[in-house]
Amino acid sequence: MQDQENQPSQNPEVEQAEEQTTPVEAPAMSDLETQLSATEAKLAEMHDAFMRAKAEGENIRRRAQEDVAKAHKFAVESFAEAMVPVKDSLEMALKVDTPTLESLKEGVEMTLKQLNSAFERNRLIEVMPAVGEKLDPNKHQAVAMVPAEQEANTVVTVLQKGYMIADRLLRPAIVTAAQPK
Repeated sequence: MQDQENQPSQNPEVEQAEEQTTPVEAPAMSDLETQLSATEAKLAEMHDAFMRAKAEGENIRRRAQEDVAKAHKFAVESFAEAMVPVKDSLEMALKVDTPTLESLKEGVEMTLKQLNSAFERNRLIEVMPAVGEKLDPNKHQAVAMVPAEQEANTVVTVLQKGYMIADRLLRPAIVTAAQPK
């Protein structure tokens, strides 16, 4: 029996089938391995690109947070720079030994000009309604209703100016308003 196992098979069809099986499987496995390695390389490339994009996104977020923190920290810097000369003028006025009424008035007027200039540069706008102007609850605060000859809900007197920074109300103008007749 052992001799029969070592001898080539007498059936040529079986030998032919065996020969065909081996060469067909080998290229298929090689092709799959090539596809697998190509897919793994592409996956590694995509993973690298993803990680780089993720890191870039985190860097952008971190830089934005730093910019916001700096903006909060230095937001008042421009206004402070404009206010320093006003303070200097007031301190100089107090150092004068024998001020005259006229020199004090002149110094106060000059200091007020500096202050108004600082307000303008920093977009701090006065809210000073005219008498007879319609009451605007977004800019005016009526503290009293008084009898008047003008139309109801209009400004009669301004007790205190209001201020806006750009388009945001800082303090409303305090006014008295006309009562309905």
